[in-house]
Amino acid sequence: MTDDTPARSGPGGAVDRFFTWFFALRPVRVALHSGSLNGPLLSAGLAYQALFALFAALWSGFAIAGIALTNSPTLRDSLFSVINTSIPGLLKTSSGSGAIDTTQLLQAGIFGLTGLVSLAVLVFTAVGFLGSARGAVRQIFAVAPPTTNFYLLKAKDLGLGLLFGVAVLLSSALSLISTSSVRFLLDALRISDTTFAASILLRLVGLLVVFAFDTAVLIGLFKVLAGLHIPRRRLVSGSLLGAFALGVLKALGGLLLGRGTNNPLLASFAVIVGLLIFLNLVCQVLILTASWIAVRMLDDGVLADPVAERERLVAQEEERLRREAEQRAEILRRAQRAKPPLTRLAIRVRKRLSRADRG
Repeated sequence: MTDDTPARSGPGGAVDRFFTWFFALRPVRVALHSGSLNGPLLSAGLAYQALFALFAALWSGFAIAGIALTNSPTLRDSLFSVINTSIPGLLKTSSGSGAIDTTQLLQAGIFGLTGLVSLAVLVFTAVGFLGSARGAVRQIFAVAPPTTNFYLLKAKDLGLGLLFGVAVLLSSALSLISTSSVRFLLDALRISDTTFAASILLRLVGLLVVFAFDTAVLIGLFKVLAGLHIPRRRLVSGSLLGAFALGVLKALGGLLLGRGTNNPLLASFAVIVGLLIFLNLVCQVLILTASWIAVRMLDDGVLADPVAERERLVAQEEERLRREAEQRAEILRRAQRAKPPLTRLAIRVRKRLSRADRG
């Protein structure tokens, strides 16, 4: 039954066309997709877990790597710079203010009771956060939880957590190498690195390193941690967009944290509130990035569940083979009908003789 109702004209029709156009916009569809799957609630839960994992990771990480960082001030400062670029205002260094004093971090020990407790808390919170992140991303893609053994999943999460820590150190080393190369080039050109242009160039190099790191983390989150089937083009483009959004968020991090902690009632624990606000926004970006990729895949008709996608491809291939067989049979029937009567009679006689021989 078809709807023969004519389209509305006048102001009412214009309003209908506007809302049709508005709700067809991809950013609007992404926001609606995220909201329909409890995206804001998932982000809030992830931010809460990330806060505890962050403090435990800082204490345990610097306690383990404190000796090497103490003997290498350049690498230490580069690591501090990468962390403060990722989470503005987190570390208090000699060049600025922050929430956590780096001197106390470098004096932390891993072999004492405090170090052992922080290490246990780190393992528990990091594994819990990664498991929750996997569940949140799979929920955004409307994919059921993985059927992998529980202990294997936790071992995978632990390995990914260690890999993330190594990646942070590598990004710090890469940032150090990049900035040193730029300074060497400036010295060769006899340009002081204190000039405005040189400062902008050094800042840009640092941001590019963090941007590449964020992109790699998002790709690992969607592909490795969540275990989803995402076409490479959608995965890379979505991760680049998410990394750009994270870069903008980090650039505005100081302003956002300052506005979020101006309330005098929150002054006694403003640092924790500010970090929680920032981490909530970061997790919102992660969920919206997942929603963006999920909406694009829905438009393409691609399933994120690896098993379901394989079944879809197998069914698609079987359907293609069936259609090709039907087309060949139809062509053969048409060719037989186009032959003269005597030729068709000879073909039938030959078929009967071949059946008799087989019998």
